Amino acid sequence: MTSPNSSNVPLLKVENLGKSFGGVKAVDGISFELHAGELLALIGPNGAGKSTTFNMVNGQLKADQGSILFDGHELVGQKPRAIWRKGVGRTFQIAETFASLTVAENVQMALLSHDGKLFSMWRRAAEHKREEALALLDQVGMKSQADRPCSVLAYGDVKRVELAIAMANSPKLLLMDEPTAGMAPKERNSLMALTKDLVIQRGLAVLFTEHSMDVVFAYADRMIVLARGRLIAQGKPLEIRDHPKVQEVYFGSGKTFEKKAEAVGEAA
Repeated sequence: MTSPNSSNVPLLKVENLGKSFGGVKAVDGISFELHAGELLALIGPNGAGKSTTFNMVNGQLKADQGSILFDGHELVGQKPRAIWRKGVGRTFQIAETFASLTVAENVQMALLSHDGKLFSMWRRAAEHKREEALALLDQVGMKSQADRPCSVLAYGDVKRVELAIAMANSPKLLLMDEPTAGMAPKERNSLMALTKDLVIQRGLAVLFTEHSMDVVFAYADRMIVLARGRLIAQGKPLEIRDHPKVQEVYFGSGKTFEKKAEAVGEAA
């Protein structure tokens, strides 16, 4: 479901994107669009080019060819921090937080960094931006644990804190790399339902990679499928389920694919 505020102009427009390592084309001329208020899943087998694509959008890798337009700005050649400041947030496959700091302090550090004040003063993060941090933690259901150190949290809660940190720069686009990796099924659905709510409430655009097909079918508005660096299909989940090339290249046979697709009703 897209946001009522979504326009026909894509927030993210990727055109003819390519990246090679030596003589190997990791990403070979792919194009896709993402609108505000939409969750777009980027899937494919190992070696398909998902991580390379993700890291080009984020600025960790520079594209050899093509264009990445975000909100009218060209991202190719931009550094990750510059892209972050333009309104692109990111979470990682392995959650990244400061274990020795409290939950609130982790978010406060991100808020201070966004304001460019992280290194301009030596006072503790606990003295700054606390109310803003608590508001973000409230959105992800972690306000009650604001003063606990991250080191004692359950992994699912750490992922929620990471989501709050990713929201500290008020992003228009959120990149989520394997957001449910290492989580139990109940935790997976809880985190993705929360993400879906943020998309609807804030009009966010989310691009996420994911291996758990139950998560993809339950929460993605659309899917793009890569194989050997090329985009082989894109569309709504049920369209992808029935796509013959996807069945052949990504899943091998329709049996596993359809079994996963049936999990939509159970996971939603």
